[in-house]
Amino acid sequence: MTIRDALIDELLDGQDPSMVLRQDGLLGELKKALLNRLMAAEFDHHLIEDRRANPDKNHRNGAPRKRVLTDTGPVEVTVPRDREARFDPVLIGKYQRHLPGFDDKVILFYARGLSTREIQGHLQELYGAEVSPQLISTVTDAVTAEVAEWQSRPPDPVCALVFFDALRVKMRDGGSVCSKAIYLALGVGLDGRKDVLGLWVEQSQGTKFWRRIVNELRNRGLNDILIAVVDGLKRFPQAIHAAFPKTQVQTCIVHLLRHSLAFVTWSDRRELAAALKPDYQAETAEAARQALAAFEAGGWGRKYPTIAPAWRRQWEQVIPFFA
Repeated sequence: MTIRDALIDELLDGQDPSMVLRQDGLLGELKKALLNRLMAAEFDHHLIEDRRANPDKNHRNGAPRKRVLTDTGPVEVTVPRDREARFDPVLIGKYQRHLPGFDDKVILFYARGLSTREIQGHLQELYGAEVSPQLISTVTDAVTAEVAEWQSRPPDPVCALVFFDALRVKMRDGGSVCSKAIYLALGVGLDGRKDVLGLWVEQSQGTKFWRRIVNELRNRGLNDILIAVVDGLKRFPQAIHAAFPKTQVQTCIVHLLRHSLAFVTWSDRRELAAALKPDYQAETAEAARQALAAFEAGGWGRKYPTIAPAWRRQWEQVIPFFA
């Protein structure tokens, strides 16, 4: 859609340039005018359709004003009414006090660990919007309920792959910001679609923790995992097999490489990482075994003798993807 230059010139005529983009300037007035025009057009459409179904039985019944919060500040909108009270506006619902976008601002502040009173103060400073603590709590409670529903939703019955891993993130806890681990299960369905099956915040990971996670996925409706990709945590495969006996467990090659490079000086890392590539880029598991033996017998293997044994300890979980 192209807006004519003549219309823009007419709108800007006599306007103070410093006031154009302010909420109490041209932009705010234009938003108010558009919202009111849209509400009037929606009501006219409703009245025409209602009269077709019920001729001469419905009429206008005033237009009270309502203050609506937007992402740039409050706007006063005229909401038409009909005598039969059948008009249910879509643009701004009967009980709606804030437009889409405003909730996102509240959630953004909430996600950063601000309290209800702090969010209230920021909205007042940034947008000139006086928001009650009850409204903020309503918005954040709605998200909490949606998160709880998402956490308990049933996944696909069968996943081709599930990656179990952790992310380190900064979050507020007890008035201070600290780094915590968020453990996640990322599933890949039989159609290739990725889906985050769940997120869990824990102080530390262990066999009991992961066993609880896989049992939770099982109870939610995940019947089978073809291949589970995990890091090198001990007894992790046993925890998975307790819930999914037929699942193949694949050690994450990225985790294994990072573990290998932990023994290596910074100047040697690039070359040694290249020397390890034949171990996981081989055509078959047997070719990979020969490549690992060649690495161990070579210069890098002799310089860093702990790397090859670390791969051999995980070998049964390294080779499934070769098949």
